[in-house]
Amino acid sequence: MTSSADDAAAAVALLRRPETVRARCGGLLALAEADRLEHFALRAERLDAAAGYVVETIRERHPDLAVPYHARWRHFAAGGRDRWGALATALGDSNPARVARLRVELCAVSVLLDAGAGAAWSYTEPDTGDVMRRSEGLAVASFHAFRAGLFSRHRTARPLRADAEGLLYLDAAKLGRAFQVGPENPLEGLDGRAALMRSLGAALRDRPDLFGTNPPRIGGLYDYLLKQRTTGGLPARAILAAVLDGFGPIWPGRIALGGVGLGDVWRHPLAAPEGPAPGLVPFHKLSQWLAYSLVEVFEDAGVPVTGLDDLTGLPEYRNGGLLLDLGVLALRDPALAAAPLPVEHEAVVEWRALTVALLDRLAGRVRELLGRPDMPLARILEGGTWAAGRRVAAALRPDGGPPLNVLSDGTVF
Repeated sequence: MTSSADDAAAAVALLRRPETVRARCGGLLALAEADRLEHFALRAERLDAAAGYVVETIRERHPDLAVPYHARWRHFAAGGRDRWGALATALGDSNPARVARLRVELCAVSVLLDAGAGAAWSYTEPDTGDVMRRSEGLAVASFHAFRAGLFSRHRTARPLRADAEGLLYLDAAKLGRAFQVGPENPLEGLDGRAALMRSLGAALRDRPDLFGTNPPRIGGLYDYLLKQRTTGGLPARAILAAVLDGFGPIWPGRIALGGVGLGDVWRHPLAAPEGPAPGLVPFHKLSQWLAYSLVEVFEDAGVPVTGLDDLTGLPEYRNGGLLLDLGVLALRDPALAAAPLPVEHEAVVEWRALTVALLDRLAGRVRELLGRPDMPLARILEGGTWAAGRRVAAALRPDGGPPLNVLSDGTVF
């Protein structure tokens, strides 16, 4: 391997570490504190009020403070129906590993299909007639698609599976039918979502060490990660590392180093200018949310997960919207709030980075106010900043949408 190839591999490894996410985002927050960012001004004095709003939201939703993790499993229970619980009961399977593999597959395809749906799309659940939108709608739609075998090579014989061949032949038309897409019900980024699933199928086929061979399937990740277990349990960072390694090739048209796609990593001229990998800010939002969601799978299978707070806050529009809507962050140019912004826009990168860094500070204050110094970030996000972001958005805008209009390609945000 040449020196340049070595450097590129080292930079890729660096940008996949949660410490680097925190460090690069923290660096941009330090610039905001010095009033040196182009697009956002920081109003740090409003952080206490934001923490109070989050605590109020947590106490309203979880008076006993028994807050679950911020995980895809919450959305599968939209409308008060425990869809996964009902399916698990119907399976009647006493083999925890088999159930865990199935859960890994359901969770992975659902999370990877969860980029912003747009305000015009909704999903009507066939057996209840309930109409759902945004993350809950996408979750329930993907749940029913999984149950019907959309992601399996053997749709009739083995529907509850997400394997390489089933994913490789998934096109936008099939996915659109499962998600009830039509002229009057458009889903943002449909083609991108279908392409992402096909890329996922190729990634499964290309990594037998992670996903097995007979057939290659997402659930092989469960068996791979069991081998990473230490005497204390399975480190959360090992889950994220496996997700980033195994699913890294699926992200389209992104920045690459040494031929390796970086995924949810974006440029900002003021980020770590001295390098290594200067000017790059990693987020790995969907990958980290998948890692948070898989924690529950392993813990329910009797495998304790350690170091949960090694993972970072999630830079998406509910958490970021909370900070904007409550005035912790302010746009220097208010016109940006109405402009459609591509995800690589410098203002979006700033917003997301400041969100990650400020979530850590906000979480510390929330713990103090609750008297729960041990509450992990995964519960604060759920209880929590994400719910509070949705709450304030609903109070400020008729559609409850985000304060910035970020264009979705179906794979980010």
